[in-house]
Amino acid sequence: MKYWSWFAAKLAAAAAVLALLYWGMSVWIPETADARFFGEYYDHPRYIHDLPWAFALIFFGLTALGLLWLAIWDQRRRCRTCLRRLIMPVEMGSWAQLLEEGPPRIEYICPYGHGTLQVPEVQASVSAPEKWRENEDIWTELSK
Repeated sequence: MKYWSWFAAKLAAAAAVLALLYWGMSVWIPETADARFFGEYYDHPRYIHDLPWAFALIFFGLTALGLLWLAIWDQRRRCRTCLRRLIMPVEMGSWAQLLEEGPPRIEYICPYGHGTLQVPEVQASVSAPEKWRENEDIWTELSK
């Protein structure tokens, strides 16, 4: 639950940044006379007749997509338990041992030992999905 709450918080922060950006765009980019005329009499949206506003909306959309991509990219490389970034990428397997061990993959490890994330080395449409594997509590194993 903490994992998805953190993701929701990142999306809320991105939405706040985008709201501020949109407010700044509407304040700093004045409406042209043509856009005002066509908007009042023909009920056209502003971006049809106002080139600076159209470019600002394109920039706004690209920024929104970039922030969403960054939030998803960051979330995929975090521990599902403690939310710390996964570290120590270790390459497992090789193409020479494809039939014995499967395709090569990269494993990322939680710094506190909560689990590992297995990511396929080749990012193709038919590659296996990323797998999160919880590690058992190592301290109970050591205290036996």
